[in-house]
Amino acid sequence: MEFTNEIEFQVLGKFALFTDPLTRVGGEKYSYQIPTYQALKGILESVYWKPTFVWIIDSVRVMRMIQTQSKGIRPITYHQSGNDLSIYTYLSDVEYQVRAHFEWNENRPDLEADRNEHKHYFLSKKMIEKGGRRDVFLGARECQGYVEPCVFGQSDGVYDECPELAYGFMFHGFTYPDEGDKETLYARFWHPVMKRGVIDFIRPEKCSIVRKIKSQKQKSFTAGENFSFIEEEAI
Repeated sequence: MEFTNEIEFQVLGKFALFTDPLTRVGGEKYSYQIPTYQALKGILESVYWKPTFVWIIDSVRVMRMIQTQSKGIRPITYHQSGNDLSIYTYLSDVEYQVRAHFEWNENRPDLEADRNEHKHYFLSKKMIEKGGRRDVFLGARECQGYVEPCVFGQSDGVYDECPELAYGFMFHGFTYPDEGDKETLYARFWHPVMKRGVIDFIRPEKCSIVRKIKSQKQKSFTAGENFSFIEEEAI
């Protein structure tokens, strides 16, 4: 399905760490072989985002060979003196093509006056050309990423001739109170399959495996304090 506000971009970096956030507190960390929906959504939100809309990640295309590199990391310990050595296993030399679109956040009727599709679309493409409004990270702060425009499907990818690869049970993303239940944070899971280098993501509401994480209030936005309407933005 094609969307009038669909965007395509390329993201690349020396390292990436795509993990299940529910199990990444302390200890060893090992990256998934492919980026999660949540990680790609986070990249787009660093490029351009407002609470008026929600980014929907449609597809990701893996351009380079999946390879890993392990590093010894000394994480900060808060409950004892000194620190321990942990092994983090990163993806190395990554490059992806991403296709996505945005939809209005129906949970935010208070921001309805900000729903100017043309201007949001134009600004998002402009921010991709500029490399994003904020720093881009590939799953973790120590993994710097870079974005630039591309045509999805253009150029050769290393998995173009690989019919199918399944990746088993995997974290999909979070459903925040702003986008779902206004009182609860949920985690979603799914079973991704890559076909000829492309992974087509299911929509968040199509994830059949959902777990409640905690009760959490919807964030409030006030014009002039922590929110500005698109008409006030410099285009």
